[in-house]
Amino acid sequence: MAEEKKEKWLNYLAMTTVIIAVCATLSTFKGGSFSTRSVLSQSQASDQWAYFQAKSIKGYLYELQKERFELELKGGRLPKAVADEYADKIAAYDEKLKKYKSEKAEIEKTARDLEKTRDEAQKHSQSFGMAIIFLQIAILLSSIAALMKKKPLWIIGLCIAAFGLIYFANGFLMFNK
Repeated sequence: MAEEKKEKWLNYLAMTTVIIAVCATLSTFKGGSFSTRSVLSQSQASDQWAYFQAKSIKGYLYELQKERFELELKGGRLPKAVADEYADKIAAYDEKLKKYKSEKAEIEKTARDLEKTRDEAQKHSQSFGMAIIFLQIAILLSSIAALMKKKPLWIIGLCIAAFGLIYFANGFLMFNK
């Protein structure tokens, strides 16, 4: 039985296919990681906005009560002891309103930071997703080229892999946002 002579380019095809497959695997892993980060950041941002809303509602209730006391004080028909108590309550409500305002500002900053993290993670995830598409197509073309022993098909696969590798690198570095 005569042994077929193996063409040298098939060795390069095998090596490049392995490299492309490793990059595709890493893209899948990193893309999933960034996708998870995106979902978690969105969930945390939503929690912060709900907390912000709760603080807003509480602040609004204090504001309504404060306005009610102020109107009753302006009416001038309250006994001195009650008027003093209303004035104390108004001052206490003012303090609580200031506290809620500063807490809301801090909560809003946290929520916006989480949204930025989410947006950034989505960009990375999208880039890795595009890398996976191009790299999988390149693997497919390389496999077909190996089976059919068609070098031009492998070269087309390498060109497509180049796009995948650009997206792969962009997923890490974000040079093309």
